[in-house]
Amino acid sequence: MSQHQLATCDATPSAQVLRHDERGVTTLTLNRPDNYNALSAEMLTALEDALASLQDEHDLHAVVIAAEGRAFCAGHDLHEMRELGNEDDYRQLFAHCSRVMQQIQECPVPVIARVQGVATAAGCQLVASCDMAVAARSSRFAVSGINVGLFCSTPAVALTRSVSPKRAAEMLYTGEFIDANTALDWGLINRVAEDNSLDEELSTLLDSLRAKSRVALTTGKALLSRQRTLPLGQAYAFAGEVMASNMMAEDVSEGIDAFINKRAPNWQHR
Repeated sequence: MSQHQLATCDATPSAQVLRHDERGVTTLTLNRPDNYNALSAEMLTALEDALASLQDEHDLHAVVIAAEGRAFCAGHDLHEMRELGNEDDYRQLFAHCSRVMQQIQECPVPVIARVQGVATAAGCQLVASCDMAVAARSSRFAVSGINVGLFCSTPAVALTRSVSPKRAAEMLYTGEFIDANTALDWGLINRVAEDNSLDEELSTLLDSLRAKSRVALTTGKALLSRQRTLPLGQAYAFAGEVMASNMMAEDVSEGIDAFINKRAPNWQHR
């Protein structure tokens, strides 16, 4: 299956986001390798359009956000930012980026970051916004705006929801890089792979998701995103309602019968 530009479905090397569909997984690849995949306004729009197009993909089990070249994402395009110059333009840029990060949370299925090289500032925010992340051992992570006098306020929103407040504070106040093993220990990523085995590790995770009922995946994605915003009692009440509704799905009956009869389930909704 070939890669193509989201807006036009036209395979063009200049596309800032490429798409590849295979066996229930859509991979969206950032494609500005010469600029370390910095999030230009054009790339944000392409990613926004890509994520929006996935809402009605009924056979989708997972989305991967990947990147071409040596870096995953170096954050916002600083050259482009310097050309804006007024507060209104900056406000619109950060609102645009925030919409894209929220779209990842609103995507109906799990979104996984495939990370190589560096993920800095809004690039680190992108990793933190994904449901899961698999990273190469040589990858590094930082929210380094503080080094140019800019506190990474919008990346802080995603980061503080992925790692503990004190870990996030250390990254945000120092701007220092952490390595992949530290990112794993702190909860920013899920798995570390040797550089030459990154795709194998990612495939193992994706195969696990492909084997699950899509009803369960979409139910879980919606539940996990919503319950975090609720007080404890309301979270349990909401979760109980979701679970009761989930129990009525055909796939749950099939899954329980398969477990009792010691056979593989035959999901109705793959």
